[in-house]
Amino acid sequence: MALNPLVDSRDVRFILFEMLDVEKLSKYAPYAEFDRDTYEATMDLAEQVAVEQLYPANKEGDKAGCVFKPDTKEVIVPEAYRPAIKAYYEGGFMGMADKPDHGGMGLPNAITWACYEYFMAANYPLVMYPGLSHGAMELIHEFGTEEQIHTYCEKIMSGEWGGTMCLTEPDAGSDVGALKTKAVKQADGSYLITGQKIFISSGENNLYSNNIHPVLARIEGDPKGTKGISIFIVPKYLVNKDGSNGEYNDVACAGIEHKMGIKGSATCTLSFGDNGKCKGFLLGQERQGMKIMFRMMNYARMGVALQGQGVASAAYMHAATYAKNRKQGAHVTQMLNPEAASVSISQHPDVKRMLLWMKSHVEGQRALCYFMFQNIDLSVVTQGDEAKEALGLVELLTPIAKAGCSDMATLIASEAMQVYGGYGYTSEYPVEQYMRDAKITAIYEGTNGIQSMDLTMRKILMNPEQFNLNAWRKRVDATLAKAKGVVEDKYIDLVKKGMEKLTEVIEMMKKQMGEGKFLHLFMNATPLQMAMYKLALAWIHLWMLTLTIPKMKELVGDKKGPERDALLKDNAEAAYFSGKVISGQFYIGAEFPKYFGMMDAILWGETAVIKATDEAFTGMLAE
Repeated sequence: MALNPLVDSRDVRFILFEMLDVEKLSKYAPYAEFDRDTYEATMDLAEQVAVEQLYPANKEGDKAGCVFKPDTKEVIVPEAYRPAIKAYYEGGFMGMADKPDHGGMGLPNAITWACYEYFMAANYPLVMYPGLSHGAMELIHEFGTEEQIHTYCEKIMSGEWGGTMCLTEPDAGSDVGALKTKAVKQADGSYLITGQKIFISSGENNLYSNNIHPVLARIEGDPKGTKGISIFIVPKYLVNKDGSNGEYNDVACAGIEHKMGIKGSATCTLSFGDNGKCKGFLLGQERQGMKIMFRMMNYARMGVALQGQGVASAAYMHAATYAKNRKQGAHVTQMLNPEAASVSISQHPDVKRMLLWMKSHVEGQRALCYFMFQNIDLSVVTQGDEAKEALGLVELLTPIAKAGCSDMATLIASEAMQVYGGYGYTSEYPVEQYMRDAKITAIYEGTNGIQSMDLTMRKILMNPEQFNLNAWRKRVDATLAKAKGVVEDKYIDLVKKGMEKLTEVIEMMKKQMGEGKFLHLFMNATPLQMAMYKLALAWIHLWMLTLTIPKMKELVGDKKGPERDALLKDNAEAAYFSGKVISGQFYIGAEFPKYFGMMDAILWGETAVIKATDEAFTGMLAE
């Protein structure tokens, strides 16, 4: 297999098997037949497909982009995507976590999404096609009739048909309840759909022979707002009784967006029923559209967290490789010696700082995401409070991971570009594409501002028992106790003080909510989310230090200086665990202290945001 420039596979294994102990899931019936060999073989194949098939198509797909054919209303995706996506489906990756009776492998979510990190790092614009298709299929499996499941799911699973998620409209983006797409019930039980959807990823493409659209619409006469929304299955081509494609269903692509990044992913405007002949079929119950679609959206938000993590990982890995091979300037200890030889830029303190900053975030995010996905499994196989706590952790961490990983993806790609210097700003190297591709992750599937409001209001303040937060506090307290005597007190104390500061801020916010100061809460939602992301990673790094410090001591012992350096060059395990310890210490000691300034800024109570009106902002307002 080609050298992996995308994801640290040793770190993937450490988190799954040494930190999370994924193998313990084998004691539960759904995962009893799996062992580590199965998991390793699956991840090895995922890594191979990612590196050898998806990754080479990434640059070509970015260069070629998608092409809209106005005469036929077709969208042509990059040709390089075809063999890559074929390898993806042939590898069985479409249904890794799906139940065997749904045609899947039934693997744990933690293993499944570890595989997806390889795919996201390699070429996430391509993976969006099967990813959205899977989301549509999952909705039909969960809420569809037996006939609907039989009609659509098998062909979506095989890759013959694709799928989408149709929410956004020109005047109904984040405010979904303002949608205008209409459904009129017909005598045969179907509905005529009319309306337009925009920013629909994979909305039209030549990869699939049919596209199945879950579409949010309001049945004629139903109330305004989100409570009046239903969801419909709208295929591009109606399906004959024998399962073949039937007549065209009056779903037309009106154009595609010309974007900053993810150019190989078709972002379409779709028109439904321009000729009055678009048939839709109710999915689930009337006026349950948002409830049903949120099932797909919640998983999509977790997936976007991993998209951000994948891009960040690839950017860091490329930057680290470049820095270790690029020789420029003498070592700072020899800067006054005109005869000094040039050293790799990775030896310069500021570059070393940039690399550690990226590494610590990438490793912390990886562990946070995998932990979140493992709790999906635990919420299903356990019972009582254990299951409730696992689900609570998933709910709490989803907005933190989605917003945190996606915001950081752009920053890490930017820092990677800085490591490359001027070369990074050119298309000769991949980091400029990573920076362009990364930004969208902070915008779609619910902007990060929406994630922050969800975290502050729904997950914390409107949860009287604060069960989600207390489930997390319980995990942090366990880590603090375990770290005693293993990790230096200065790192433990910082994380402990961080949790105390969080309690102080939340108590202030609870008081503000009781006083009806909702503007104060909403203006601080994003600062709180950003701070909690830092706290979550500090806890994760402390947890990892409890495992890596003993292992490093075992492998390195008391060796110092040249003797230690020689050992690390010859012993990959010693080098890995030494690097993990340094990464954790850097994050908690150098990055996490910024958290306290962020939280103190919230406690300070500045109200400039509330006082500002449109007149405070420079710019001409359109008449």
